[in-house]
Amino acid sequence: MDNRPIGVFDSGLGGLSAVRHLRQLLPHENIVYFGDTGRVPYGTRSRDTIRHYTEEDCALLLAHDVKFIIAACGTVSSVAPDILDHLPVPAIGVVTPTAKAAANATKNGKVGILGTAATVRSASFEKALHAIDPTIQVTATPCPLFVPLVESGWIHEDDPVAIPMVRRYLAAVKEAGVDTLILGCTHFPLLAPIIQKELGNGVALIDSGRETAVLCANRLKGQDCLADRADGTAKFFVSDQPEGFSQVAEIFLGETVTDAVEMVRPGHKKG
Repeated sequence: MDNRPIGVFDSGLGGLSAVRHLRQLLPHENIVYFGDTGRVPYGTRSRDTIRHYTEEDCALLLAHDVKFIIAACGTVSSVAPDILDHLPVPAIGVVTPTAKAAANATKNGKVGILGTAATVRSASFEKALHAIDPTIQVTATPCPLFVPLVESGWIHEDDPVAIPMVRRYLAAVKEAGVDTLILGCTHFPLLAPIIQKELGNGVALIDSGRETAVLCANRLKGQDCLADRADGTAKFFVSDQPEGFSQVAEIFLGETVTDAVEMVRPGHKKG
């Protein structure tokens, strides 16, 4: 047994969708979440900048004595997987578990990918898919406006701002005839109802946050590192002013957030 918390980080608040799945799968675990809201989005940044941010985010979580780290960020998982591989605790990103789920789900061998510009540019999901099955046809589309759309709460099925934007970004994957679509950023599942309505029920949507949470749960169980307590708690940290956090967090978590959120500066020590 290991009662240390699980650490989760993202460029903003999208990683809370992974936290939601973690709390359902592992209700006895404590979770420390860091959303780098002061520097969101990562997807438009340079490779060197993303890697620097990743190192700082991981250091922040390690300072809380976490036993496992999830990079609930498609951009980090695509651009800096080697940093995750060399941490003093086990760490995973979203690419590998998501690609595996998509490869298992597709029936016609045509998979679409929605991600940030950096994620699509890295071709990380495509490489992971082809490592599993080189015959899979991939259509990848960068969706840079999805993150601010979600964090603004414009996610409802009939939202007049979201619908035309989703429709525009889905044009290429629709034309390609994909039967499976990777939501390659943990913000994107919040737009799933609109995306599903546009593509139809015949297209399987793969939630990167859920698949990564499942892998984390399986790893901890397999290593006998689950917590031994009645109920787990969650601590939330952001790098910008925390006002309004509870409202946005409720969208991702599906529940009211009563825990206090604290502002921290990655790379800076307290005191």
